[in-house]
Amino acid sequence: MSAAEGAGPRVYEGTIVLFDIDGTLIRTDRAGSRAMNRAFDDLFGIAGAFDGIEMAGRTDKWILEDAAARAGVHLSGGNFERFRDRYFERLFEALAEHGPHSSATRQRAHDSAASGRGETDSRRGVLPGVQSLLETIGERTDIFPALLTGNCEQGARIKLEHFDLWKFFRCGAYGDEAIDRRHLFDVALQRAEECGAPRVRREDVIVVGDTVLDVACGSGEHARLLAGHGFVVDGLDLDPAFVRIARHKHPSGRFFEADMAGFDLPDRYDAILCSSVRSVT
Repeated sequence: MSAAEGAGPRVYEGTIVLFDIDGTLIRTDRAGSRAMNRAFDDLFGIAGAFDGIEMAGRTDKWILEDAAARAGVHLSGGNFERFRDRYFERLFEALAEHGPHSSATRQRAHDSAASGRGETDSRRGVLPGVQSLLETIGERTDIFPALLTGNCEQGARIKLEHFDLWKFFRCGAYGDEAIDRRHLFDVALQRAEECGAPRVRREDVIVVGDTVLDVACGSGEHARLLAGHGFVVDGLDLDPAFVRIARHKHPSGRFFEADMAGFDLPDRYDAILCSSVRSVT
Protein backbone atom coordinates (compact mmCIF):
# COMPACT_ATOMS: atom_id res chain seq x y z
CA MET A 1 0.00 0.00 0.00
CA SER A 2 1.33 3.43 -0.90
CA ALA A 3 1.21 6.41 1.43
CA ALA A 4 -1.51 7.88 -0.78
CA GLU A 5 -3.65 4.77 -0.17
CA GLY A 6 -3.34 5.26 3.57
CA ALA A 7 -4.47 8.89 3.45
CA GLY A 8 -8.16 7.99 3.40
CA PRO A 9 -10.78 8.17 0.66
CA ARG A 10 -10.98 11.21 -1.59
CA VAL A 11 -13.54 12.15 -4.19
CA TYR A 12 -11.95 12.84 -7.57
CA GLU A 13 -13.46 14.66 -10.50
CA GLY A 14 -11.68 15.30 -13.76
CA THR A 15 -9.24 12.94 -15.40
CA ILE A 16 -6.66 10.22 -14.84
CA VAL A 17 -2.95 10.77 -15.43
CA LEU A 18 -0.81 7.65 -15.87
CA PHE A 19 2.93 8.00 -15.22
CA ASP A 20 5.78 5.87 -16.46
CA ILE A 21 8.74 5.61 -14.05
CA ASP A 22 12.19 5.22 -15.63
CA GLY A 23 13.15 8.25 -17.68
CA THR A 24 9.89 9.98 -16.78
CA LEU A 25 9.92 10.35 -12.99
CA ILE A 26 13.42 9.18 -12.13
CA ARG A 27 16.76 8.03 -13.49
CA THR A 28 18.64 5.30 -11.65
CA ASP A 29 21.91 5.07 -13.62
CA ARG A 30 20.83 1.59 -14.83
CA ALA A 31 20.43 0.20 -11.32
CA GLY A 32 17.70 -2.16 -12.57
CA SER A 33 19.97 -3.57 -15.27
CA ARG A 34 22.81 -4.12 -12.82
CA ALA A 35 20.47 -5.78 -10.34
CA MET A 36 19.08 -8.14 -12.99
CA ASN A 37 22.55 -9.19 -14.14
CA ARG A 38 23.71 -9.81 -10.58
CA ALA A 39 20.59 -11.75 -9.61
CA PHE A 40 20.89 -13.98 -12.68
CA ASP A 41 24.55 -14.64 -11.96
CA ASP A 42 23.74 -15.41 -8.31
CA LEU A 43 21.15 -18.04 -9.22
CA PHE A 44 22.34 -19.53 -12.48
CA GLY A 45 26.06 -18.74 -12.59
CA ILE A 46 25.82 -16.79 -15.85
CA ALA A 47 27.37 -13.32 -15.87
CA GLY A 48 26.13 -10.53 -18.13
CA ALA A 49 22.93 -12.36 -19.04
CA PHE A 50 21.13 -9.10 -19.81
CA ASP A 51 23.95 -7.43 -21.73
CA GLY A 52 22.64 -6.48 -25.15
CA ILE A 53 19.02 -7.27 -24.24
CA GLU A 54 16.85 -4.30 -25.16
CA MET A 55 15.04 -2.94 -22.10
CA ALA A 56 13.49 0.35 -23.17
CA GLY A 57 9.70 0.20 -23.31
CA ARG A 58 9.51 -3.46 -22.31
CA THR A 59 8.17 -5.18 -19.22
CA ASP A 60 10.47 -6.83 -16.69
CA LYS A 61 8.80 -10.14 -17.53
CA TRP A 62 9.55 -9.79 -21.25
CA ILE A 63 13.16 -8.77 -20.58
CA LEU A 64 13.71 -11.76 -18.28
CA GLU A 65 12.20 -14.22 -20.76
CA ASP A 66 14.52 -12.97 -23.52
CA ALA A 67 17.61 -13.22 -21.31
CA ALA A 68 16.66 -16.66 -20.01
CA ALA A 69 15.99 -18.00 -23.51
CA ARG A 70 19.36 -16.75 -24.75
CA ALA A 71 21.12 -18.30 -21.75
CA GLY A 72 19.23 -21.59 -22.03
CA VAL A 73 17.64 -21.23 -18.60
CA HIS A 74 14.08 -22.43 -18.02
CA LEU A 75 11.92 -20.19 -15.83
CA SER A 76 9.59 -22.99 -14.75
CA GLY A 77 9.89 -24.94 -11.53
CA GLY A 78 10.08 -21.87 -9.35
CA ASN A 79 12.98 -20.24 -11.19
CA PHE A 80 10.92 -17.16 -12.07
CA GLU A 81 9.95 -16.59 -8.44
CA ARG A 82 13.52 -17.20 -7.25
CA PHE A 83 14.88 -14.71 -9.75
CA ARG A 84 12.25 -12.12 -8.89
CA ASP A 85 12.98 -12.29 -5.16
CA ARG A 86 16.75 -12.14 -5.69
CA TYR A 87 16.33 -9.23 -8.11
CA PHE A 88 14.51 -7.23 -5.45
CA GLU A 89 17.40 -7.78 -3.02
CA ARG A 90 19.94 -6.77 -5.63
CA LEU A 91 17.87 -3.73 -6.65
CA PHE A 92 18.03 -2.34 -3.11
CA GLU A 93 21.81 -2.70 -3.24
CA ALA A 94 22.19 -1.19 -6.73
CA LEU A 95 20.14 1.87 -5.85
CA ALA A 96 22.12 2.42 -2.66
CA GLU A 97 25.37 2.44 -4.62
CA HIS A 98 24.57 5.73 -6.33
CA GLY A 99 21.18 7.26 -5.49
CA PRO A 100 20.28 9.50 -2.54
CA HIS A 101 20.63 7.31 0.52
CA SER A 102 21.08 9.32 3.68
CA SER A 103 18.28 11.58 4.87
CA ALA A 104 20.45 14.64 4.27
CA THR A 105 21.17 13.61 0.69
CA ARG A 106 17.49 12.80 0.13
CA GLN A 107 16.59 16.29 1.30
CA ARG A 108 19.10 17.88 -1.09
CA ALA A 109 17.65 15.83 -3.93
CA HIS A 110 14.12 16.86 -2.91
CA ASP A 111 15.04 20.56 -2.75
CA SER A 112 16.90 20.40 -6.05
CA ALA A 113 14.07 18.61 -7.86
CA ALA A 114 11.43 20.92 -6.40
CA SER A 115 13.35 23.96 -7.60
CA GLY A 116 13.52 22.52 -11.11
CA ARG A 117 17.32 22.13 -11.09
CA GLY A 118 17.43 18.34 -10.73
CA GLU A 119 20.37 16.51 -9.15
CA THR A 120 23.93 17.29 -10.20
CA ASP A 121 24.39 13.83 -11.72
CA SER A 122 21.90 13.67 -14.59
CA ARG A 123 22.21 9.88 -14.72
CA ARG A 124 20.30 9.41 -11.45
CA GLY A 125 17.73 11.04 -9.25
CA VAL A 126 14.30 12.63 -9.51
CA LEU A 127 13.93 14.41 -12.83
CA PRO A 128 13.57 18.20 -12.74
CA GLY A 129 10.11 19.45 -11.84
CA VAL A 130 8.72 16.01 -10.94
CA GLN A 131 8.60 16.51 -7.17
CA SER A 132 6.76 19.82 -7.37
CA LEU A 133 4.40 18.45 -10.06
CA LEU A 134 3.40 15.45 -7.94
CA GLU A 135 2.98 17.61 -4.85
CA THR A 136 0.70 19.96 -6.79
CA ILE A 137 -1.36 17.08 -8.20
CA GLY A 138 -1.63 15.65 -4.68
CA GLU A 139 -3.43 18.80 -3.55
CA ARG A 140 -6.02 18.64 -6.33
CA THR A 141 -9.15 16.55 -6.74
CA ASP A 142 -9.52 16.98 -10.51
CA ILE A 143 -6.47 14.81 -11.33
CA PHE A 144 -6.00 11.19 -10.27
CA PRO A 145 -2.35 10.04 -10.63
CA ALA A 146 -1.50 6.38 -11.18
CA LEU A 147 1.37 4.33 -12.57
CA LEU A 148 1.69 2.59 -15.93
CA THR A 149 5.09 0.93 -16.06
CA GLY A 150 7.05 -2.05 -17.31
CA ASN A 151 8.54 -2.48 -13.83
CA CYS A 152 7.11 -5.28 -11.74
CA GLU A 153 5.10 -3.89 -8.83
CA GLN A 154 7.64 -4.52 -6.07
CA GLY A 155 10.45 -3.23 -8.27
CA ALA A 156 8.46 -0.05 -8.97
CA ARG A 157 7.88 0.39 -5.26
CA ILE A 158 11.57 -0.11 -4.38
CA LYS A 159 12.66 2.47 -6.96
CA LEU A 160 10.07 5.09 -6.06
CA GLU A 161 10.42 4.64 -2.30
CA HIS A 162 14.16 5.15 -2.70
CA PHE A 163 13.43 8.61 -4.11
CA ASP A 164 10.42 9.22 -1.80
CA LEU A 165 7.86 9.27 -4.65
CA TRP A 166 5.84 6.10 -3.97
CA LYS A 167 3.62 8.02 -1.57
CA PHE A 168 2.06 9.98 -4.44
CA PHE A 169 0.42 6.96 -6.10
CA ARG A 170 -2.54 4.90 -4.95
CA CYS A 171 -2.34 2.26 -7.65
CA GLY A 172 -0.99 1.29 -11.04
CA ALA A 173 -0.47 -1.41 -13.66
CA TYR A 174 2.85 -3.23 -13.65
CA GLY A 175 5.17 -5.33 -15.77
CA ASP A 176 4.63 -8.60 -13.91
CA GLU A 177 1.02 -8.60 -15.12
CA ALA A 178 1.66 -8.76 -18.88
CA ILE A 179 4.44 -9.42 -21.37
CA ASP A 180 3.67 -6.38 -23.56
CA ARG A 181 3.36 -3.07 -21.70
CA ARG A 182 0.75 -1.86 -24.16
CA HIS A 183 -1.70 -4.35 -22.65
CA LEU A 184 -1.48 -2.61 -19.27
CA PHE A 185 -3.44 0.53 -20.19
CA ASP A 186 -6.85 -1.01 -19.50
CA VAL A 187 -5.55 -2.57 -16.27
CA ALA A 188 -4.37 0.84 -15.08
CA LEU A 189 -7.76 2.43 -15.83
CA GLN A 190 -9.64 -0.27 -13.98
CA ARG A 191 -7.37 0.00 -10.94
CA ALA A 192 -7.68 3.79 -10.90
CA GLU A 193 -11.48 3.60 -10.97
CA GLU A 194 -11.45 1.02 -8.17
CA CYS A 195 -9.38 3.47 -6.10
CA GLY A 196 -11.77 6.38 -6.59
CA ALA A 197 -10.80 7.89 -9.95
CA PRO A 198 -13.62 9.22 -12.13
CA ARG A 199 -14.85 7.06 -15.00
CA VAL A 200 -13.46 8.78 -18.08
CA ARG A 201 -13.21 8.07 -21.79
CA ARG A 202 -10.00 6.37 -22.89
CA GLU A 203 -9.14 9.30 -25.13
CA ASP A 204 -9.32 11.68 -22.15
CA VAL A 205 -6.69 9.80 -20.13
CA ILE A 206 -3.29 11.49 -20.08
CA VAL A 207 -0.24 9.23 -20.32
CA VAL A 208 3.03 10.83 -19.22
CA GLY A 209 5.94 8.81 -20.48
CA ASP A 210 8.54 8.28 -23.16
CA THR A 211 6.50 6.88 -26.05
CA VAL A 212 7.22 8.42 -29.44
CA LEU A 213 5.63 8.00 -32.86
CA ASP A 214 8.11 8.54 -35.70
CA VAL A 215 6.08 9.67 -38.71
CA ALA A 216 7.70 9.14 -42.12
CA CYS A 217 10.19 6.93 -40.26
CA GLY A 218 12.09 5.82 -43.36
CA SER A 219 14.57 3.06 -42.57
CA GLY A 220 14.04 3.39 -38.81
CA GLU A 221 17.37 4.97 -37.94
CA HIS A 222 15.86 7.69 -35.76
CA ALA A 223 13.67 5.10 -34.01
CA ARG A 224 16.73 2.95 -33.30
CA LEU A 225 18.68 5.89 -31.87
CA LEU A 226 15.80 7.07 -29.69
CA ALA A 227 15.23 3.54 -28.39
CA GLY A 228 18.88 3.47 -27.38
CA HIS A 229 18.19 6.46 -25.13
CA GLY A 230 15.28 4.77 -23.39
CA PHE A 231 12.33 5.86 -25.53
CA VAL A 232 9.56 3.56 -26.70
CA VAL A 233 9.28 4.21 -30.43
CA ASP A 234 6.73 3.20 -33.06
CA GLY A 235 7.02 4.30 -36.66
CA LEU A 236 5.01 4.60 -39.83
CA ASP A 237 5.94 5.12 -43.43
CA LEU A 238 4.09 4.96 -46.74
CA ASP A 239 6.85 2.93 -48.40
CA PRO A 240 6.61 -0.82 -47.58
CA ALA A 241 10.31 -1.29 -48.34
CA PHE A 242 11.27 1.24 -45.66
CA VAL A 243 8.90 -0.42 -43.19
CA ARG A 244 10.61 -3.80 -43.77
CA ILE A 245 14.05 -2.26 -43.24
CA ALA A 246 12.92 -0.48 -40.06
CA ARG A 247 11.49 -3.71 -38.63
CA HIS A 248 14.80 -5.43 -39.32
CA LYS A 249 16.87 -2.65 -37.68
CA HIS A 250 14.64 -2.30 -34.63
CA PRO A 251 12.84 -5.65 -34.10
CA SER A 252 11.29 -4.73 -30.74
CA GLY A 253 9.58 -1.66 -32.23
CA ARG A 254 6.35 -1.56 -34.18
CA PHE A 255 6.30 -0.14 -37.69
CA PHE A 256 3.19 0.47 -39.75
CA GLU A 257 2.68 0.97 -43.45
CA ALA A 258 0.44 4.05 -43.47
CA ASP A 259 0.00 7.53 -44.91
CA MET A 260 0.94 10.33 -42.50
CA ALA A 261 -1.87 12.43 -44.00
CA GLY A 262 -4.46 10.17 -42.43
CA PHE A 263 -3.66 7.29 -40.12
CA ASP A 264 -5.41 5.54 -37.24
CA LEU A 265 -3.18 3.64 -34.82
CA PRO A 266 -4.25 1.71 -31.69
CA ASP A 267 -2.18 3.67 -29.16
CA ARG A 268 -1.59 7.19 -27.90
CA TYR A 269 1.83 8.84 -27.88
CA ASP A 270 3.66 11.39 -25.76
CA ALA A 271 5.32 12.93 -28.81
CA ILE A 272 5.15 12.71 -32.59
CA LEU A 273 8.37 13.11 -34.56
CA CYS A 274 8.59 13.94 -38.25
CA SER A 275 12.22 14.58 -39.06
CA SER A 276 12.24 14.19 -42.85
CA VAL A 277 9.41 15.20 -45.14
CA ARG A 278 9.91 15.46 -48.88
CA SER A 279 7.64 17.69 -50.91
CA VAL A 280 7.01 16.65 -54.48
CA THR A 281 5.51 19.25 -56.81
